[in-house]
Amino acid sequence: MNKKPILYLFLVGFFLTINNSSAQQSVEYTLEQVVARAKSQSPAAKRAETQRENRYWQYRLFRSNYNPQLRLGGTIPSYSQSFNNVTQPDGTIQFREVRQNLMDVNLGLVQQVSATGGTVSVNSSTNRFDNFLATGFDPQTRWSGVPINVRLDQPIFAFNPLKWDKKIEPLRFEESKREYVEEMEGISRFVAILFFDYLDAQVNLEIASLNLKNTEDIFKIEQGRYNIGTTYEDKLLQVELQVLQAKQQLAQARLDMEERSLRLKSYVGLNEATNLVLVAPKEIPFFDVPVDEAIERAFQNRSEALGFERRRLEGEASVAQARGQRFLMNLGASYGFNNAALAWGDIYSNPNTQALVNLNVSVPILDWGRNKARMGQAQASKQLIEYTVEQDVINFEQEIFTKVKNFQMLKDRMEITKVSDEVAEKRYEISLKRYQNGNVTITDLNIAQQEKDSNRRAYIQSLRDFWTAYYELRELTLYDFESRTLLYSADNSN
Repeated sequence: MNKKPILYLFLVGFFLTINNSSAQQSVEYTLEQVVARAKSQSPAAKRAETQRENRYWQYRLFRSNYNPQLRLGGTIPSYSQSFNNVTQPDGTIQFREVRQNLMDVNLGLVQQVSATGGTVSVNSSTNRFDNFLATGFDPQTRWSGVPINVRLDQPIFAFNPLKWDKKIEPLRFEESKREYVEEMEGISRFVAILFFDYLDAQVNLEIASLNLKNTEDIFKIEQGRYNIGTTYEDKLLQVELQVLQAKQQLAQARLDMEERSLRLKSYVGLNEATNLVLVAPKEIPFFDVPVDEAIERAFQNRSEALGFERRRLEGEASVAQARGQRFLMNLGASYGFNNAALAWGDIYSNPNTQALVNLNVSVPILDWGRNKARMGQAQASKQLIEYTVEQDVINFEQEIFTKVKNFQMLKDRMEITKVSDEVAEKRYEISLKRYQNGNVTITDLNIAQQEKDSNRRAYIQSLRDFWTAYYELRELTLYDFESRTLLYSADNSN
């Protein structure tokens, strides 16, 4: 008999068994581990990272507006071939064939002046003209150019966006960096909610499994008592009904756990086949959170606090923009050299002086109240921003005050629910033993079981509320009161 196929099937089955057991291997996670994984690998964290990078490049683009730029431009080539109407000295028109090419190249160093809103540039340009139908002694190619030219373009009494952007954009960028930290703390708070959703389902499954086991044991006891005539049939049916209810509760607990497990795993990026087991937090950090300090930390660190100042500046900028539109005045000046020659090199030999100064003015004489309305609208918008910011500051302080007081209350409540859970558990164990000895009725045992379950769930709920408030407090202040450290620092941000 050939034993090789049998050995092969045995090995295949052995390895498949190992793979299945490893695929279903349970993995334990604490709250801190789940939070750390969500902040490093979740899609929400990656989205926040991408947004931060996008805002960084937006700020770099803003900063580039204040740096000089070297620009090269021109038309190479501009060829035309057509019949054009040419007016003769006697007024008649002759149609002449034209075949020409015009090329121009200019190079300029441009610098915007943020203090005045003007532009200063240093330029050089070259033009070449080709006439392909030239006859006689006329040259076919001619050159002209500006060896060097300095230009100034300066609006007068106009709105200066560079000046206001220099005040507003750094605040906006600083806001974005703090918003990133807030988003990461928001991820911590949200994943804590998912953690306790799953932990609640896990505890409910444990409670349902234990209740089913205990109820089945009680049913066996009642059956034994019924067989010897020490109990009645209605009590036996009552316990049997409790067994059926316990089975339904167990099935529902399994369904809830599966649904919440998928939500948590998908959010933190875990394989759906992973058998996840959560460990409830045992060590609860206890620390004081003074209300005044929390408010001060929030104003120092939160992006919203910077937003108050930025919004006020934007209101002032809108007023300045409306004021700058009352009349338009622009000063243009340039000074340099230019020349024309038959050869390219000759345009740089003894060039002529080139100078230009102009002042353009546009003043509305009668605009039927347009400027007045524009200024009134800007002033009203600025006032509205001031009032809104004042109310937002009050709401900001009230939110911090309420959250701190709520956090302090949750710490006290959690201690009470923890002791209540231990007492209810102990009472149920005693009641169960007394029932088995025949000293407690089934009704009293059911009451003890209900109190045990409700106090266990209340303790898990108090854990949820405490840790959610803990991460929410970090998000609202960007400060860890447990370790007394800042969660945000401008030195280690982009």
